[in-house]
Amino acid sequence: MLQQILQTMTVDPDLLSELSDEQKAILFVKIREEQVRRYNEFEKKNQDDRIPRKPKKGRKNVDFLLGKNGREWVWVMGEHKHDRSIEEMIELEIQERALKEAEREIEEIRRQEEAELARKLEEEKERMEGEQHQKEEELRKQREEAELYASLKQAREMARKLEEEKQKAEEEEKIRVEQLRHRFAEDQRRSLERLVKDKNRRSSEIFTEYMCKREEMEKIAEQNLQEVELSWQEQEKKAKKAEEEVKELARRARIEYKNSLRQGMNVLNAVSAFSGNGTNQKPPVPPKSDELRKSAAKVIKKRPPRPPNKQAVVNWFLEEERPKGVGTDPCTGKVAQWFHGVISRLEAENYLLNMTLGSYLVRVSERVWGYTISYRAEDRCKHFLVDTSEQGYQFFGANQLVHRSLADLINFHKSNPITVTGGELLRSAVGQLKDPPDYHELMRPRITESTAL
Repeated sequence: MLQQILQTMTVDPDLLSELSDEQKAILFVKIREEQVRRYNEFEKKNQDDRIPRKPKKGRKNVDFLLGKNGREWVWVMGEHKHDRSIEEMIELEIQERALKEAEREIEEIRRQEEAELARKLEEEKERMEGEQHQKEEELRKQREEAELYASLKQAREMARKLEEEKQKAEEEEKIRVEQLRHRFAEDQRRSLERLVKDKNRRSSEIFTEYMCKREEMEKIAEQNLQEVELSWQEQEKKAKKAEEEVKELARRARIEYKNSLRQGMNVLNAVSAFSGNGTNQKPPVPPKSDELRKSAAKVIKKRPPRPPNKQAVVNWFLEEERPKGVGTDPCTGKVAQWFHGVISRLEAENYLLNMTLGSYLVRVSERVWGYTISYRAEDRCKHFLVDTSEQGYQFFGANQLVHRSLADLINFHKSNPITVTGGELLRSAVGQLKDPPDYHELMRPRITESTAL
């Protein structure tokens, strides 16, 4: 199935929905590797045929600056002796940011203080204008009184006094205004000096705050890095352990295979020694029976990439899988507790809804030629696609362990997790919850020639 997907580079949506997250990841990696391989072959094939062409007129062209060696000039930040390090650049950037923020705060304070000084100056001017108006009003009244004097001499004397008082008041007004301006300028100078000091102080405070935040973030990043490193080391240990177990299983399988070959050769030698009066003649090959011919024809029979309907899945199971004993317990010969019929993903999840962690069932997939193991995980239900082939049964993907039968695959993963990261162990099988069972159309009695007669 994987080879067919890599050949067509297309995945059926129904098949994709049947895959677990781990199997989807494996499939996407294999597809990407196939794309890279095809691209490299295409590049290698067309490498000699490529001829550099001049760019057409009217089109934009990019020219790179060349170095002394004739290649594109490249500047790697930090390699030159005058380049700043990353720490220095970050510290300088923090200083500039702190200075800008302090200037912004100080500018806001300066505006407020200037507005306050302008308000006070305006109030002082209004007060002085009020006093001047009051004095002018008094002088006017005094003039009116002077006009009432009988003698001209007294009137002149009164006018002279009024004029002197007026000049004196004007001089005092000028002195007051000058003092007020001087005081305002002095206050403004002191305010600017204080603002400059505050800006430097505030800039250093903001810089210190930024540096403390940076140290805290670096500590948090360091802790997260250590946690990721520990998690990765733990996963690596699990992966190595699983790889060692697979190697040990492969080694045992090779030893068993060699032992079986050795025993078979010993039996053949013993049989040949006692047959044919000591002559080493091979026994004739028995003719193939009709059942073997039919099974061979069924194996050779080609199937479409995916089942067209449910009945096609039922016929495939009855013709090819049931003769192998799929779905039966090899010890009792009865239907295995974990075996279910052609049920959907949602029905399987309903079976496992209220079950404990590690509960599982095996269902015949309606969308692909194969089976699906539905597993009750801690937070959800997982579904693992089992691929069928002439060699045996294995999970979907490359470099998977092939089992002789579906029951062997189930028994193997009762003590060995399906995935290293998930640690899925098949603990308790979920049986039928309804009558008749959902596998009744798959396990109905077969009609043979002897029963028909």
